[in-house]
Amino acid sequence: MHGRRIDGAGDYKTLDLLTYLKEKNDYVSGQEIADAMGISRNAVWKQIERLRGEGVQVEAVTGRGYRVADESDAFGEKSIRSYLHTKWLGRELLFFNEIDSTNDELKRRAGRGAKEGLVAIADIQTKGKGRRGRGWETPAGVNIAMSYLLRPDFSPDIAPMMTLIMAMAAAKGIREESSLEVRIKWPNDIVVNGKKLVGILTEMTAEPDYIHEVIIGTGINVNNESFPEEIRDTATSMYIEGGRSYSRAKVAASVTDAFEEYYETFCRTGDLRDLRKEYDRLCVNTGAKVKILDPKGAYDATAHGIDDKGELIVTKDDGTEEHIYAGEVSVRGIYGYV
Repeated sequence: MHGRRIDGAGDYKTLDLLTYLKEKNDYVSGQEIADAMGISRNAVWKQIERLRGEGVQVEAVTGRGYRVADESDAFGEKSIRSYLHTKWLGRELLFFNEIDSTNDELKRRAGRGAKEGLVAIADIQTKGKGRRGRGWETPAGVNIAMSYLLRPDFSPDIAPMMTLIMAMAAAKGIREESSLEVRIKWPNDIVVNGKKLVGILTEMTAEPDYIHEVIIGTGINVNNESFPEEIRDTATSMYIEGGRSYSRAKVAASVTDAFEEYYETFCRTGDLRDLRKEYDRLCVNTGAKVKILDPKGAYDATAHGIDDKGELIVTKDDGTEEHIYAGEVSVRGIYGYV
């Protein structure tokens, strides 16, 4: 079910070339590349041009050869693949310069029988959406919009926990590619310094006892230098928080690597028992005062992390313990966004 597949023989060659040049980290002659990869000099030139077409900066100097220069802006199928270490997730990867919505694209593909593990990533997303129908802007050249197609073999009632797994993966991947103190606001908002960095939207097609597919979409604010005034106080980016630009290809790959690892752990147990400690470590609400916005009446409480089902464990001021389900109530910090 999770076999590796990369379509097209040329994809293997281009991917191998990019990896080879990165490992050398210096100029390599065209003949040396041809000998190492077992291809002709002309084939080397064609693969170099393919890499450049993907945005990879490949320098060429007469008498010295080729080398990969600044890759900070390279964002395409080959550059993302070159950083992936997954066994099955993203081994079939679709990259779009512009698309309406990566979630919607995977819905279309799922309807035509696409297999689990398909990943769609876009530079520009024109009709992205967040929770409650809100839009999620993905302008050109700065952010990541990506979605995963999953076909889990468990009952629909435990699928909502997958959103928490995605939050953990986003936090871990971003932390690995930066020095940012990324935290999770229960259940699945990724925040830095009290501002939102990542949006996650999980959509499921299912019958009462059977899941057809789950599609998890993630939008990551990577290199935005500013935001519109209406969201400036609540939104942020890796660039704003870290003071420098980041490789979107590396971030997308690291998040995907982390998700596969966490998801496989989750599938073995069918709950979050083996992931609770990691989630609680990342959760900004753990040990903090929160306001529970319950339709039956709001109240203040102290949060203590999650249970095996991903529900937030809180203690009311009178000492009563409650387990809060995300679909029933909202949680806010006493002060600020979180």
